[in-house]
Amino acid sequence: MSGGERQVPGACPLDCPDGCAWTVTVRDGRATGLRGNREHPYTRGALCVKVNQYLEHTRAPGRLMFPLRRVGAKGEDRFERISWDEALAEIAARLRETIDTHGGEAIWPYQGTGTLGYLQGLQGRAGSRLWNVLGASRHRMTICASAGSAGLRYTQGTSEGMDPEDLRHSRLILLWGTNTLTTGHHLWRLIQEARTKGAYVVAIDPVRTRTAEQADEHLPIRPGGDAALALALLNVVLAEGAEDRAYLARHTHGWEQFRSRVEEFTPERAALDTGLAAERITALGRRLAHTRPTAIRTSMGMQRHAGGGTALRTLACIPGVTGDWQYPGGGLHYATDGAHGGNLAALTRDDLLPQPVRGLSMTRLAEGLLKTDDPPVKVLFVYGANPAVSSPDQTRIRQGLAREDLFTVVLDHFRTDTADWADIVLPATMQTEHLDIHDAYGHHYLAWNEPAVAPPGECASTTETFRRLSRALGLTEPALYDSDEDLARQFLDSDHPSLDGITVESLREHGWARLITDRLPFSDGFPTPSGKLEFVSETAAADGHDALSGHVPAAEPASDRHPLVLISAAQHFTINTVFGNKPELRRRAGPPTVVLHPDDAAPRGLKPGDRARVINGRGSFTALIAVEDRVTPGVALTEKGHWPKLQEDTRTGVNATVAERDTDLGGGAVFHDNRVEIVPL
Repeated sequence: MSGGERQVPGACPLDCPDGCAWTVTVRDGRATGLRGNREHPYTRGALCVKVNQYLEHTRAPGRLMFPLRRVGAKGEDRFERISWDEALAEIAARLRETIDTHGGEAIWPYQGTGTLGYLQGLQGRAGSRLWNVLGASRHRMTICASAGSAGLRYTQGTSEGMDPEDLRHSRLILLWGTNTLTTGHHLWRLIQEARTKGAYVVAIDPVRTRTAEQADEHLPIRPGGDAALALALLNVVLAEGAEDRAYLARHTHGWEQFRSRVEEFTPERAALDTGLAAERITALGRRLAHTRPTAIRTSMGMQRHAGGGTALRTLACIPGVTGDWQYPGGGLHYATDGAHGGNLAALTRDDLLPQPVRGLSMTRLAEGLLKTDDPPVKVLFVYGANPAVSSPDQTRIRQGLAREDLFTVVLDHFRTDTADWADIVLPATMQTEHLDIHDAYGHHYLAWNEPAVAPPGECASTTETFRRLSRALGLTEPALYDSDEDLARQFLDSDHPSLDGITVESLREHGWARLITDRLPFSDGFPTPSGKLEFVSETAAADGHDALSGHVPAAEPASDRHPLVLISAAQHFTINTVFGNKPELRRRAGPPTVVLHPDDAAPRGLKPGDRARVINGRGSFTALIAVEDRVTPGVALTEKGHWPKLQEDTRTGVNATVAERDTDLGGGAVFHDNRVEIVPL
């Protein structure tokens, strides 16, 4: 290390399973470099194409540096600079007025995945202490993974599963609805390691993605057909006599009833729901029947469908029938976040609530702003989120944001589409400028993020913003003023065995720590009421759902007016809408595009490069057309993450066409259960 130069440990804060550790080089108070931490056992120093340019992003010309007040009409993006004192005084006055007139529940703190940190972000519900003291409505984080998590809890008691590092031991790997090379590329190294030992990799995806192209086999399943395929694969396992009867007897509940349902789903029946040939289903079923251990890696896309919760619930039944939970490299991996025993209660302080409050679903922002009463939402405080772009039913969301009686505050790094509708915009710090602790939802490591440089301009961290707002409100609760280091120590103050030996000091010194977890997570039983994997769930029945795992079809079937199902997948150059304003990444991503199969493009008179309108009864957006056979007939593909305000001829995006409708379980969003028509311009 040269004189005046230091290396500062950090971690990527973004909505990605890989949770990369990084190191920032600082000289004379300025960050001069950022690279992956090569010592991290999982991410090994490799950052993605997006985060490799993170330092440039912190210095982008359009970055917010000072508080702003709206001076034009809502949505016009016209603001004036004001001081923090002015901004806080105005926000505090509106909060007090709202509480006095309508009660605390008229406040909606709307938080997203812009940062996943336990101090500054979503995982620790940053700001919850203040919202609890004020009695604000509880923000229900339903938009991302809630359907799948709910389904998995009915079957196995938790959304946690196999250790992803154990994929190196797998002999059959089903990459089911996940584009690993785009949305979590570090897992690919472990998959490749397994392949050198003879593993066979199958990508089950409606799209021939980067990952599908690298797999040994690709099954182009119809969107929403996942549970039907899972049941048909188990039907073949039974036909082969390959069910693990000893495991079923010892470790599962309700097998005989579930077996009857499995027997109904022959490959021929499932072919109708999946669009796959019965012969291909049978072939994969036989491979599954006779290959141990088998790993299923799935992710969020599958559960963003009318039957998404049931799909994950049914997929989780597969290792119960095959007995794969007995083996390293066997089982199902959906998410790992929450595997630690961090003291979340100490962070969120729900004991500060003066009385129980209602929950408002993130998936239903338009409904919350336009229809909720008793009380109506009067203050919307948005942080770590860009719902004017990312949430369903974009047109109605904008109608809600346009309400003159709604006071909206946005805490962000840039003037996003959502910030255009705000009354006050506050400048937030970025990851190199504040303290945080991160886990990941794709591995079992904690990471320490030390602030490397001072915040630019007048930017403030999420925690500091809420400390300042608490002072402006004159609140005296001591917990509202704990420092970031206090919060970190409170979070790690836990007797949970996963955190044994992990302290603020050790994390700060090393930058990361491996959580102590069971390599065979359910060797001592499942955290369900029966203590077993539950094919039949009395809990599900009590909640008003089918007691048996099964298949739920699409809520929007094809129609003459809207015959195409539109998928809005993650793109390679943004994470949700983060980096959607970065010129170089925008150039590489290209403009909004819709991919059609040649059989769908030709009858519509559409050719590559044409401009077209994607439309249904909810709204529309404009996109370029690509004609490729990487989608099947009847399926249209676009990618999320574009900022409508930066497009030349449209101010709407894909979510203008998506219904504000809940999934079957968990209240999730149905981004991929969306029927449209596409017409030339």
